[in-house]
Amino acid sequence: MSLPTQTLFSVSEVDLVYRNKINPVDRPKVTTSSAAYDILLQCWDMNKIELLEQFAILLLDRSKNCLGVSYVSTGSVSACIVDPKVIFATALNARASSLILAHNHPSGNLTPSKADEFLTNKLLQGGYILDISVVDHLIVTPRSYYSFSDDGALTPF
Repeated sequence: MSLPTQTLFSVSEVDLVYRNKINPVDRPKVTTSSAAYDILLQCWDMNKIELLEQFAILLLDRSKNCLGVSYVSTGSVSACIVDPKVIFATALNARASSLILAHNHPSGNLTPSKADEFLTNKLLQGGYILDISVVDHLIVTPRSYYSFSDDGALTPF
């Protein structure tokens, strides 16, 4: 017995929606690592910044105005699993032209780990393919930050 044609080809509809409630003239411009850090600290859950590692992205338009901040992962005291698919799906949905990656080190140590460097390079490659620039990666603590870009540690291709 064969199935009706309509059940053979049933698919879900995917609907992309983007709404930014902030007027473009009111969006903060992010042209320095310190400006990105200031925005991140305003948004970060200060009850968790020294407890759990979290990963966030700042989404920027072509004029370097901040479209928003998205927290993409929360991990443990010393690690956080980051899925590039979630990062770039978020960036594409927000129409971002560039990204600033950010995560905290609950220990307060601002030195990037080998895993931090590997992830940064992986996301640089993904951004290159999708034409979404990864312009920096910050490691944040409540008192200071480390910028891959300021340190010359972003390797463009």
